[in-house]
Amino acid sequence: MTEALSQNGRLAARVTPKVIRRSDNRVDLIFEIFEGSKVEVQRIGFVGNRAYSDRRLRRVIDSKQAGLLRAIIERDTFVEDRIQFDRQLLTDFYNSRGYVDFRVTGTNAELARGRDAYFVTFNIQEGQQFRFGEITTVSDRNDVDPEEYHNVLKVRSGSVYSPTEVENSISRMERLAIKNGVDFLRVEPRITRNDRDLTLDVEFALVRGPRVFVERIDIEGNTTTLDRVIRRQFDLVEGDPFNPRQIREAAERIRVLRYFSDVDVNAREGSRPDQVVVDVNVEETTTGSLSFGASYSTNSGVGVSVGFSERNFMGRGQKLTAQIAASETTAQYNINFVEPAFLSRNVEFGLDFSLIETDSDFSLYDTTIGVFRPSLTFPVSENGRFGVFYNATYNDMKDYTGNSGVLAAEVAQGETWASAIGYRYTYDTRRTGLDPNSGIMLSFGQEYAGLGGDSEYLKTSARVIAQTRVLNEEVTLRATLEGGALEFMGSNESRAVDRYTSQVMRGFEPNGIGPIEGTEHLGGNYFAVAKFEAEFPLGLPEEYGISGGAFYDVGAIWGVDSTNAAFPVRSKNFEPRHVVGLSLFWESPFGPLRLNWSTALKKEPGDLEQSFDLTVRTEF
Repeated sequence: MTEALSQNGRLAARVTPKVIRRSDNRVDLIFEIFEGSKVEVQRIGFVGNRAYSDRRLRRVIDSKQAGLLRAIIERDTFVEDRIQFDRQLLTDFYNSRGYVDFRVTGTNAELARGRDAYFVTFNIQEGQQFRFGEITTVSDRNDVDPEEYHNVLKVRSGSVYSPTEVENSISRMERLAIKNGVDFLRVEPRITRNDRDLTLDVEFALVRGPRVFVERIDIEGNTTTLDRVIRRQFDLVEGDPFNPRQIREAAERIRVLRYFSDVDVNAREGSRPDQVVVDVNVEETTTGSLSFGASYSTNSGVGVSVGFSERNFMGRGQKLTAQIAASETTAQYNINFVEPAFLSRNVEFGLDFSLIETDSDFSLYDTTIGVFRPSLTFPVSENGRFGVFYNATYNDMKDYTGNSGVLAAEVAQGETWASAIGYRYTYDTRRTGLDPNSGIMLSFGQEYAGLGGDSEYLKTSARVIAQTRVLNEEVTLRATLEGGALEFMGSNESRAVDRYTSQVMRGFEPNGIGPIEGTEHLGGNYFAVAKFEAEFPLGLPEEYGISGGAFYDVGAIWGVDSTNAAFPVRSKNFEPRHVVGLSLFWESPFGPLRLNWSTALKKEPGDLEQSFDLTVRTEF
């Protein structure tokens, strides 16, 4: 009991057992517990670090310094086991950046004079940063061509050395062996150190491994989750050649599911020396949540929301979310279902339904938009995924109160249906990229409507995001290029509910730029925007979770069918707006928040500026 209290940061806790004798040979056992106050981490420092600042290293470890929100943030409580875990996090951080000689030489935890806080100091030895030298592949098996296996490597000479990249390279080679039907191939990395030029030569040796097979996979502890949900995380089944690397990778995939609080995967000898049994022991954890929220927006007023989320629905590994949100001008209903292993294949099946209703207090007319969208998504490469989908969309515009001839004609059409099919390709290097400080994500898709319904159009969208960290990873640079095009065919014309009207760039209100008739914005058939931003520390204590940023956006919305215009339509052509601003990022207890202050360097008559906005921050 004392140990449990200590793990909760109550180092001064005392538990005193007392025995009170009763008649008939009975006793009462009483535990007197003195909890004491939680001992916090007042300060975390580092000695011996030259390449990275204390501020950067504090973001690596799990322990945090006590701050203003110490009553909410529990990671500022001193826990000895957490300090040990921090040592491993520091080692992994430096090793992944080429510091192969890095060591934590000691950890000092000094109790403050008031005995209510600790000063923690990590003594480290960074060493020199090494890069990859010569990369070669050799084979002692006649049925294996080393050149073929060398061609699958993505690591290159001159790049910063990382043990993770060596492991990834081995995995690529072993996957190729499985594809080629080569059993019992083992890849041994032979590393030669060159201290003169600070490089590490890596020779991948393709050798014959021991002939050991998987006898069976035993799973215990899953009271809710079905066995097949766990088994499909393994790339091998009973009777396959045993590969320790595949077992470790499967264990990591099981942990990433977040269905279990504890996962233990081990291999032991089976009924014969050439067979092994894989034991999987798991401990279930809560996977569902019910959320309530409130919000305020200058555009839609006060809002409330209630949501339900279950990421392991009925123990089948399926995801189910439902949300209802309502404000003074908008009501939104969403249901989403995802089956990650459709037909027991590496194919994700999704089913989405959404209904959005707005009234004329927001946009001079009422709208009802309903979308039914089934989809299939599957991997096509290590970093690429391809998805196909069907969209059935219901649109209704009514009760128009403005003066625009274009909008009045569109509202007069009333209800319309669109039946569309489409695809989307996504390329994402954030998880498997060679550089831990950089990443890129590319997305491109098209949607064709005309399979029945009232509309025929082709909608194209693309987005590219790139990010890197500079100045010893203190500053994050990010660039986003995004665009879309909506082409209606035949006698069809786009309506406001079809066109781009959302906030595509900062500094302007939603539907605040683009084609405008009189004083009413119409939205556009095209949009393009480029966003550049930097995030940097402000010198505040890390425990506050506050950093700063600056951004520059340039973009436009343009293009509209204006045959029914009652007034001249302005901004029909590409006329880019320019915006600069400052941001404040806060990792608050309520989620990551972003506050933007902006000013338009260039705008057009009729544009609706928005000099401040508060949003929930999304991570690249």
